[in-house]
Amino acid sequence: MTTSTSAPRSGTLKTTNQDFISFQGVTKTYPSRAGLNVVIKNIDLTVKQGEFICIIGHSGCGKSTLLNTLSGFATPNEGQVTMNGKLITKPGPDRMMVFQSYSLMPWMTAYDNVYFGLDSVHPTKSKSEKDRIVRDTLTMVGLGEAMEKKPTQLSGGMRQRVAIARAFCLRPEVLILDEPFGALDAITKEEMQEEVSEIVREVGCTVLMVTHDIDECLFLADRLVMMTEGPAAGIGEILEIPFERPRDREQMLEDPRYYELRNRALEFLYSGNSH
Repeated sequence: MTTSTSAPRSGTLKTTNQDFISFQGVTKTYPSRAGLNVVIKNIDLTVKQGEFICIIGHSGCGKSTLLNTLSGFATPNEGQVTMNGKLITKPGPDRMMVFQSYSLMPWMTAYDNVYFGLDSVHPTKSKSEKDRIVRDTLTMVGLGEAMEKKPTQLSGGMRQRVAIARAFCLRPEVLILDEPFGALDAITKEEMQEEVSEIVREVGCTVLMVTHDIDECLFLADRLVMMTEGPAAGIGEILEIPFERPRDREQMLEDPRYYELRNRALEFLYSGNSH
């Protein structure tokens, strides 16, 4: 297994030398008719504060399971996940998750969907403060003119922007993304990638994201974590993404390093194991 740690680069998010998130010997199993199903096994991974980590691998290799141990939706059977040195045992507003499905309440406007989440976590904040936060966040994701529309009146990309605004309005320390752009068309997907990259750079949170799109990884990530095939999947290799931020897609496509990294990732996926 090849692992490496991202060094700070000009224009990147501010990172620290201290491990911010740590997966230590994480193993997760589920019972099945055939016996115990070992989904991930002995996962060791450290993430610096401010890093953008993308995770790829074949379907069923435990990518989402790994994210769930960080979000607190799943508890490891062995090992532990810590953040700022504290053991993660349950979900919390310091770690917000955005799924591929928008999970919006269809009878509520975009504004109300975001406000509801903020109000649930911070009921003691004044109404005026919550109103300001919701409006500022929706404007930040490009929905300033559409906040009174309901999900059925919004495109797929706009619905995903609402889901992202709902997460960002809580100002989480960690944003967890589980294939958030998988259902979008190619043009909308690229637009969302650029918007999320810019918002994350401005806000300064740490991101862990699962995707099947290698080009998406190369555009967004500081490091690309590649998982071996399941069952009992592990980390096969970690690639450093050397491009400075903010990133220009056209310039990256002209850089020979882009294709070297892309080919390495493809080779890994085709082999299913580490180099």
